[in-house]
Amino acid sequence: MKRAVSAKGRDPNPMLLTVCFILGVANFYMHKAVAESGHRFVEETKRYFSDKFGPYGSYAIELALLIGALWLADAGSLAVTLLYAAYTAINGVASWLLLSNKA
Repeated sequence: MKRAVSAKGRDPNPMLLTVCFILGVANFYMHKAVAESGHRFVEETKRYFSDKFGPYGSYAIELALLIGALWLADAGSLAVTLLYAAYTAINGVASWLLLSNKA
């Protein structure tokens, strides 16, 4: 069976891409849950940033981070995938704190 080769002549790493994609879905899910939580801190932050970036600017930033992580994961960067996993873990803790009213 022939191995898949990308246009650059190297093997793509589907595992890193899959992990980054799943982490990205988790980040968007947490982002939406926090944005719709009605928490006082979140509402103040949305008001401040919506003047500068529009109502969906935070989603655009999240998308840019995901695209960058996917792009570098496609290049075979395990370090970027691990950094994106750490970013997701920090988002998870922050989301839990905000949604459980501990923050």
